[in-house]
Amino acid sequence: MVRPSQYIDQILLDAGLELLPVTGCAGLSVRRLTQHAGVNLGMFHYHFKTKENFIKAVLERTYEEMFSALTLRVNPAHPPMQNLRDALGVLGSFGIKNGRLLVRIMGDAMNGEPLAADFLKANLPRHVEVIASLVQEAQWEGSMVKAPVPQVIAFMAGAVAAPVLAATALQQNPTAQAVAKVVLSEEALAQRIEFALRGLTPSSGDKRDIRDTRDTR
Repeated sequence: MVRPSQYIDQILLDAGLELLPVTGCAGLSVRRLTQHAGVNLGMFHYHFKTKENFIKAVLERTYEEMFSALTLRVNPAHPPMQNLRDALGVLGSFGIKNGRLLVRIMGDAMNGEPLAADFLKANLPRHVEVIASLVQEAQWEGSMVKAPVPQVIAFMAGAVAAPVLAATALQQNPTAQAVAKVVLSEEALAQRIEFALRGLTPSSGDKRDIRDTRDTR
């Protein structure tokens, strides 16, 4: 038989994921958390010791689930643009599912909350690095326009991440909920990804320039 203590930590983490978008890092109360989870206060201290350790665990678990899915979707046998399409889909879906949490954590970080700032500092470069590598592969292959990689990533983020975060904020406005619902659909996400990738597809002249550059190497 599985002992209760072996899954209570997961119950607490699930409860934390529900509360953090509402409370933020500073506002999360351990007592409220344990009441929400239906767990004895002593079990919280047994598993996590401090609120800081707990918040780190919630954020890390949430991010690692996404990052694992991201790396699994990148298939070396697939063309770079297909891998980019799939990777952006993973990131966009993560944003749709966890938009309220992301908006809150970004707000906490901008307000000087160390836990939120440290989390973003440690993890934001990880998935950006994956996307940057795919962009470089696509540019070398000739399937993407030649432009500075940070510029390309900023363009894709504007098409994929920014609408998700904006629509998540709009959900709080009753008059804008219908718009937010459309923007936050998986269908709309897939369409925006296609728009972004088409916008980065080189013209015939661009492709000739890429071939000429290769020939001179």
